[in-house]
Amino acid sequence: MTTTLDTRGLKCPLPVLKTKKAMKTMTAGTKITVLATDPSAVKDFQAFCEATGDRLLESREAGGVFTFVIEKRA
Repeated sequence: MTTTLDTRGLKCPLPVLKTKKAMKTMTAGTKITVLATDPSAVKDFQAFCEATGDRLLESREAGGVFTFVIEKRA
């Protein structure tokens, strides 16, 4: 099961903070899809995953919307 979190319209650091909060309730191996419109989210989510050990499975942009798929590790 994949959870979707819509953070479109929010500026840094809110997309990452909301994702971090949502992931606290997730179990290892589950995935979350995050939608964002802040261009700095690309680097923010890369850094977030490096810091937490979670896996950034996908990062793409279409029509000004960035989509990130993250798998919770532990």
